[in-house]
Amino acid sequence: MSTQHAKAAERFIRNKAQEEWHNETLRLVREKRDRQALLLPCWEQLRQLASQIKMHTITHLDKYIEQFANQAEANGAIVHWAKDAREHNDIIYAILGEHQVKKLVKSKSMLTEECHLNPYLISRGIEVVESDLGERILQLMDKPPSHIVMPAIHIKRQEVGKLFEEKLHTEKGNSDPGYLTHAARLHLRNEFLTAGAALTGANFGVAATGDVVVCTNEGNADMGTSFAKLHIVSMGIEKVTPHYQALSVFVRLLARSATGQPATTYTSHYRKPRKGCQMHIVLVDNGRSDILGDADHIQTLKCIRCAACMNTCPVYRRSGGYAYTYFIPGPIGINLGMLKSPGEYYDNVSACSLCYSCNNVCPAKIDLADQIYKWRQQLYSLGKADRTKKLLSGGLRYIFTRPALYGAALRLAPIINKTPRFLIYNNLNAWGKGRELPAFAKESFTRMQEKGKIT
Repeated sequence: MSTQHAKAAERFIRNKAQEEWHNETLRLVREKRDRQALLLPCWEQLRQLASQIKMHTITHLDKYIEQFANQAEANGAIVHWAKDAREHNDIIYAILGEHQVKKLVKSKSMLTEECHLNPYLISRGIEVVESDLGERILQLMDKPPSHIVMPAIHIKRQEVGKLFEEKLHTEKGNSDPGYLTHAARLHLRNEFLTAGAALTGANFGVAATGDVVVCTNEGNADMGTSFAKLHIVSMGIEKVTPHYQALSVFVRLLARSATGQPATTYTSHYRKPRKGCQMHIVLVDNGRSDILGDADHIQTLKCIRCAACMNTCPVYRRSGGYAYTYFIPGPIGINLGMLKSPGEYYDNVSACSLCYSCNNVCPAKIDLADQIYKWRQQLYSLGKADRTKKLLSGGLRYIFTRPALYGAALRLAPIINKTPRFLIYNNLNAWGKGRELPAFAKESFTRMQEKGKIT
């Protein structure tokens, strides 16, 4: 049974140059992360602290999210509660309607992607402008992000140059990064100046103070909130953290894990609205409370959306973000997709080699690979298990549980070395696509021991 991910990945890797470039680019980001980690002697202690703080916070989420909301309201912000994506979108549309806003400028927010906010607002006559450069490029292309931190990582500058020629009327054939960035800045400046409202996501919400913390490298969140008199924050309830001391742990881990930087260029704290302005915070559940009750998968709520698991994943790096059917790709996306709808996103579970590299780099020490393994065990009960794999597993179990048969199979295995290639590598052997069987030894290790050749 070929899954959607397998088919999409096959299309991606047909372009070998693209596959190699995508893999190499993300490998370099992973290397930058490793260099930063080695510069901090306390790196592993920070990861352990982050894991403990996150687990404490989400298991006391009722306390901390209420404290955050109360503090935010005391600061002058208006707090809204949304149980799901529909309520989130309705609330934001109502706020915009109340202020007669026709243009909304956004900074990057994976929660609004999760809630499909953009198409919802656009269908109701609101112009939505993404202000993150990568997100804006993809918006002009009418494409979703393929990475949660570097959304347009799969797009080369030459493609951006052609896009800007068409959309922004830039110089023909000029794909210089500096020139393109300057053109985008000029284009977005007018959007900032004419927008009636600005929307930001939230990397963290500090319960003790009511602060919303947003981390960016472009300053676009600050630009949007500095000009518009209406600031809307879209925040998942799991983003709350107890206090500044806890926040300091995550700030040290986030950029180093995400892009290999010591810190993001801008770490902005929004505590209260500017004089004569309004600040609205929409706190969103959308299934997060259900995850709290799932002992096997509660750790997904520890995610700080750094994408380190994607940058290290050999499958994501070689198959691209669009190969995954859930809007968040990579190891964390596999788990979040299954928690959202196993019947719809089960195909992504196969996009994992169980190499455990994601576990090893996650700054919050989420057991990503262990969770994916657990999902695999459930595929059969969901009616989504691959019949061919099931048949092969049954055959191997039959052999492995019968020592005499297993021994005979080992003795006969070298016959494969002389078998014509077309009998091994054909359309019936999906495993053989891109793989080569090793040469079988004439004599097994066990047989050599029996003969006394080795001790």
